[in-house]
Amino acid sequence: MSTRAQVRFATREAGQSFNEHPDAIHAQFYVHHDGYPEGLGLDIAEMIDSCKHVGAWELEHVQDIHTDLDYIYYIWSDYDKETFISIFMDNRGDSCSCCGSKEDLEELCIFVGTPAQLIEKYSQTKND
Repeated sequence: MSTRAQVRFATREAGQSFNEHPDAIHAQFYVHHDGYPEGLGLDIAEMIDSCKHVGAWELEHVQDIHTDLDYIYYIWSDYDKETFISIFMDNRGDSCSCCGSKEDLEELCIFVGTPAQLIEKYSQTKND
């Protein structure tokens, strides 16, 4: 039997009690198994407290900055609205293909669309 759970992300706001559901969340992940506190709860706490990795995912503070990223993904969701995904190719620190300059290049948005559109686009690319 699976122990299902959701991991939700919300903003700390003045007056919001930590023992009540917030009015709005920013994102959530569904966990199909091992969602119990001794499993998933410990994994989340250890990721936050000791930077332990769970699989290939790392939970970070929203102010963490990386200089070695290749892509940045945004999941845009809100109540009663369709979810969209944006993907940016992070070119900062790369050389310009035209002049060879090492100046920071702007991030390039390479995809905006629904999850179904992303699956259609990149499943075709993967199979080519």
